[in-house]
Amino acid sequence: MAKAPDKSKAAKKPRKGATKKAAAEPSDRALDAMMALAGQLGWRDLTLTDIAGEAGLTLAELRNIAGSKQALLGKFMQRIDQAVLAGAAADDPAEPVKDRLFDVCMQRFDALQPWREAIKAIARDIPVDPMAAICLGLQRRRSMIWMLEKAGVSSAGLKGRVRAAGLNAIMLSAIRVWLKDDSEDMSATMARLDRDLARADKLVQSLQGGKPFQRTEETANS
Repeated sequence: MAKAPDKSKAAKKPRKGATKKAAAEPSDRALDAMMALAGQLGWRDLTLTDIAGEAGLTLAELRNIAGSKQALLGKFMQRIDQAVLAGAAADDPAEPVKDRLFDVCMQRFDALQPWREAIKAIARDIPVDPMAAICLGLQRRRSMIWMLEKAGVSSAGLKGRVRAAGLNAIMLSAIRVWLKDDSEDMSATMARLDRDLARADKLVQSLQGGKPFQRTEETANS
């Protein structure tokens, strides 16, 4: 005679994704699920229900983390910011700021690298999601401010905003290369980044009478 199923055990069956992600914080599970599914389904077709199921969360739990898919994308970028800011600083305090900016930018690409396929999918679908594009643009500008400060370049005042806008343009150029860069060491990305930073450095020097990028302590009152 077949044994009747244990209903108490069935009731405790974990939701999809819950077992392998139970040790992670709910917000990290949600972000990981969003990026993993974006790479599989694309951004446009990805739903909040998909994300919640993959993360092992209820919709109510996901709503406590973020109010929309676009807000989740902003939180992902904040997590990348945290990884960059927690990364190692330049060993040599006398290192040119151009080189320090290069190091910080590459730290960002290192943090993004595991999610490159997902970011490709998001980049493809962003044109049909204006709210995501706006959210992404605003968060990216905030990220540039933190990256400048990490490199020892002041982000204060009008000059700081101009620097952040310039770094944003450099990163966007490098990102376009990175999305197609299949090399293990991201050599094509590094070459584009180094070239654009060198051009920016020459422009800054010409505008400042031959002076290179200034450090934070030199520009705090600018």
